[in-house]
Amino acid sequence: MKKMFLFLIMASAFSCAKKVSQENVNTPKEPVKETVVGADADSHGCKASAGYTWSTLKKECIRIFEGTKLSHYDDGKTYTTASYVIFDGNKAELFLDTQKESIILERKSEGDSWVNGDWQLIPWKGYVLKKNGKIFYT
Repeated sequence: MKKMFLFLIMASAFSCAKKVSQENVNTPKEPVKETVVGADADSHGCKASAGYTWSTLKKECIRIFEGTKLSHYDDGKTYTTASYVIFDGNKAELFLDTQKESIILERKSEGDSWVNGDWQLIPWKGYVLKKNGKIFYT
């Protein structure tokens, strides 16, 4: 009786093992999708994964976080994003977290504010960015 019981257990184990190995052989495998690091270049060739963004002002890929950080003006809200400005001569380029495209500002001479339409960047205790006379960033 013990031999028969042992034989049944062994036969079951062998049968299951054989079934599993046959399933693995006959099951088609999913193709492995490889993620290519740095394959996120935009239309200008700037790689966002490496921190690069296209600068219309400098006409090259730059890392905006190396520019001057602008913080949202204290309006009682909590923000998790930041905005930046870079400078080139008498021009400034704004990279605002609220805008899809950058904004180019220009000033007439040193010491003046940079202006573009309703936007005004004032050099005062750092920088103050206004739109229509209302402070948005400091």
